[in-house]
Amino acid sequence: MPYLSLKNVSKVFPGARALEPLSLDVENGELIVLVGPSGCGKSTLLRIIAGLETPSSGEIFLDGKKINDTDPSRRDVSMVFQNYALYPHMKVRDNLSFALKMRKYSKVEIAKRVSEATALLEINHLLDRYPKEISGGERQRVALGRAIVRHPKLFLFDEPLSNLDAKLRVQMRSEITKLHMKLGATMVYVTHDQTEAMTMGDRIAVMRSDRKKGEGGKILQTGKPMDIYENPLNRFVGEFIGTPAMNFVEDIEFNAEGLPQIKGISGILRGFDGNIDFSNTVIGIRPEKVKVSKASEDKGSMNISLIERMGAETLVYLDYEGFSLVSKVFSRVEMKAGQKARVEINAEDAMFFNRQDGRLLS
Repeated sequence: MPYLSLKNVSKVFPGARALEPLSLDVENGELIVLVGPSGCGKSTLLRIIAGLETPSSGEIFLDGKKINDTDPSRRDVSMVFQNYALYPHMKVRDNLSFALKMRKYSKVEIAKRVSEATALLEINHLLDRYPKEISGGERQRVALGRAIVRHPKLFLFDEPLSNLDAKLRVQMRSEITKLHMKLGATMVYVTHDQTEAMTMGDRIAVMRSDRKKGEGGKILQTGKPMDIYENPLNRFVGEFIGTPAMNFVEDIEFNAEGLPQIKGISGILRGFDGNIDFSNTVIGIRPEKVKVSKASEDKGSMNISLIERMGAETLVYLDYEGFSLVSKVFSRVEMKAGQKARVEINAEDAMFFNRQDGRLLS
């Protein structure tokens, strides 16, 4: 049986559906990331697991035991929040030990656990400081330490890096990943940042809600990060996972030879099966699969509207009569904005989605 198992869990608030019935299994020692846009129910689901929200339906099992009616304090779950939630009037040492004192642990056991956690997180030198005297990254380490000292069955992370600057976010996500490997603990991590999801998770679960239809959050696809990147089940997953987002081609025409082409551009589609029903199909293509080269002639070329050089990679933004593409290039780009570029998309690099419901066709 999975270590953590959610079976048909839903949540309805007065006047709004937060979660549609969903199921999810998490194995012992796994780090799974719940990722999706704001408002899709990620944090609500995490709070249900923690016992801070009551599900409207469904069952929750942890380590083989149903915990729906178990008090949050008895679920043996530690949660790390976005805002650190440290006690400002307590020194770091007391912040780390407070929960253990409340549970009547001995002074010897408390000292041992605090020492182990501070050594693991390299925050020994902060023990006698107050939260206001340490940096944001150090506060987040203390928040992690407070969760670690409890030796919980399950760690829950609710967008813990959102308050950090870009450089510190990269550093902290690396440290949480290393911490997971050292502890071998089971972790559920919530984020709206798909880069965090791709780099941290053993598996990711992509969530979405449709408020226009009155639908709460659903899990659209669960799997290993690269499996989801390479084989999204629908257009939303394909667009949400990946930076820059996947390109979509909707306006397909045919030239005199009956070959498919993007509106007004000759020779842009190569190797496509003539049996594809393009009237009901949207083509998805990752930016790194869009090939660009300097145009030798105006025919069959797109305009370069912008070039972003990012070091190891370059983003080339292209347009033609209202249609746009983004190409990610991993070699030196000599072209400039305002020039024309020849663009090629090969059939084997493309994905095909149903125009109506967005599901993957191939």
